[in-house]
Amino acid sequence: MAQIPRDFRRVILAASVGNVIEWYDFYIFGSLAAVLSVKFFEKSHPVAALLSTVALFTAGFLIRPLGAFLFGWMGDRVGRKYTFLITLSGMGLGTGAIGLLPTFEQVGLAAAFLLFGLRMIQGLCLGGEYGGAITYVAEHVSDARRGYYTGWLQTSPTLGIVVSLAVIIATRTYFGTADFDAWAWRVPFLVSFLLVAIAIYIRLQLQETPIFQEIKAKGEMTRNPWKEAFLSSNIKYVLIASIVVIGEGVVWYSGQFWALYFLQTVSKVDALTTAYIVGGALLIGTPSLILFGWLSDRIGRKPVILGGFLLAAVTYYPLYVWLQSVTQPSNINYAVAVIIIAILVCYVGMVYGPIGAFLAEYFPSRIRYTSVSVPYHIGNGWGGGLVPFITTAAYTATGSIAYALIYPIAVPAVCFVLSLFLMPETRHISIWKPIESKATA
Repeated sequence: MAQIPRDFRRVILAASVGNVIEWYDFYIFGSLAAVLSVKFFEKSHPVAALLSTVALFTAGFLIRPLGAFLFGWMGDRVGRKYTFLITLSGMGLGTGAIGLLPTFEQVGLAAAFLLFGLRMIQGLCLGGEYGGAITYVAEHVSDARRGYYTGWLQTSPTLGIVVSLAVIIATRTYFGTADFDAWAWRVPFLVSFLLVAIAIYIRLQLQETPIFQEIKAKGEMTRNPWKEAFLSSNIKYVLIASIVVIGEGVVWYSGQFWALYFLQTVSKVDALTTAYIVGGALLIGTPSLILFGWLSDRIGRKPVILGGFLLAAVTYYPLYVWLQSVTQPSNINYAVAVIIIAILVCYVGMVYGPIGAFLAEYFPSRIRYTSVSVPYHIGNGWGGGLVPFITTAAYTATGSIAYALIYPIAVPAVCFVLSLFLMPETRHISIWKPIESKATA
């Protein structure tokens, strides 16, 4: 039986830092959607240009399950460490290259196609990152505190947004609005080259997980992760996990990223003010991911996650109506706006804080990377990734918050009901028990 390493806190820190930077790379695109829309699409139709940019942002989510499928195989066959080093490198290069692209005015429609290509690289690489990071951390910590320690890793996407907003604020403030809109919008993308170089250096210092080392030493690695994960009885667990993660993904993007879009497209708040409000709320709400990860160690993953689904479905509409009322451009109540979005982020903490521990415990070690990655990115990439596009398009078409929120409310409600009957409690499952010599076919 593999032993829990003594330096697991350094492992968590290193994995989290790399994850923060990778999510920074992914979300810098969404944070600058309004600027990118006029740089890479025809300016004469601003609404169509914005929706086209949001669609590209969404496309990066839709491609993520393919990345999970490809890199999940590599993670279970080659190893956790080297796989997420590859995904981190690809993400950094793809993001940094956006800062070097010619604009629509320079090369016409080719600019949009180049942007699309780099966005696909981002999505593919991110599809392989999360499964690697959560598997890597889960396979270093004790069963009793897995929710708490993976909760630290779960803060990385939220902190990635915070870092992206901080870089945008700093760049806009330093260069001024005119220069930022003209050319300095490229700086946040180019910063990615430096950040990823630092993250790669940190991750190179890490070793392979003890559980994977044990599987490899005993010759018990899977020969075909895809077959064992999807063409066996395991497929039932993949489908159940996908239902849970779809609900989690919609709450995640409705509570954090659509809040950003909401302030810009519904309340018409300027980009810099939006960044301050959302960034402040994220800093307040982010510790809730650790809190609810810890709570799931005490009372279970299922009640915490389902509680988040229910609260989101019941309170999204009044919270967003309230947010609109306090964010009129001429009369913004900053404190209340920050509190409202912080509440939305706490819902994210409930559903996202324990999800890493749940997924790691739900699947066997020999196919964990593949089995965790695919349902996660189906749920987050497809279920959650559609939130910005669907909500923005619905509001643009109808001008109604109620219509815009149909998807963010309906999905968690349905997932709550299904998960109530299908989702198992995994808190007492130990992933440190001796590995079975033969997987169930």
